Amino acid sequence: MNQIIVTIFEDSKHLRESLYYLINGTEGFTCTGAFPDSNDLLFQLKRSLPDVVLMDIEMPGRNGIEAVRLIKQHFPPVQVLMQTVFHDDNNIFNAICAGASGYILKTTSPAGYIEAIKDVYNGGSPMTGSIARRVLELFQSNITPASGTDYQLTPKEKEILQQLVKGKSFKMIADSIGSTYETVRTHMKNIYAKLHVNSNTEAVSKAINEKIV
Repeated sequence: MNQIIVTIFEDSKHLRESLYYLINGTEGFTCTGAFPDSNDLLFQLKRSLPDVVLMDIEMPGRNGIEAVRLIKQHFPPVQVLMQTVFHDDNNIFNAICAGASGYILKTTSPAGYIEAIKDVYNGGSPMTGSIARRVLELFQSNITPASGTDYQLTPKEKEILQQLVKGKSFKMIADSIGSTYETVRTHMKNIYAKLHVNSNTEAVSKAINEKIV
């Protein structure tokens, strides 16, 4: 099993250290950095080279939403899992629009954290149940008419995007269409390029709002 490399940005010293030891103490996971803020974000990511970033929303200096935008701009393959102590609608919506791939509460259990990191690494979009409900409500209330834009998705790309909208991870999609994980990832890169998005959540949002699938 490949090591899942994680970097943490969290201003709470206790939680930051707890997550650091949890991740490094779990087989298959490595934490290469744990920082109290994201003010030196790009330098820190170049050094830690993570697959997944655990990002606090409220931090001194640059907040988590601004940090996500920077990450997706400079490190598009990195998956960002947002964490917060409460579910604020504006933060949820803005974080997802910025490119976050998942959103969990800090009250999540240690096992829940590990599962969420693994899920986002494998192409899923993990969310605490109460947050997932709010996201659906926000998307439903912000539905706009179909844009009429032809993004020239192939039938296979539309099928994969449809599965993604249903909340399936890349591995689950691969199993359901009789393909490999790497093939699905390749299709998703093409979908991102055609839809002009940088993350699963942006692709899902666009697919729903513009009724692409």
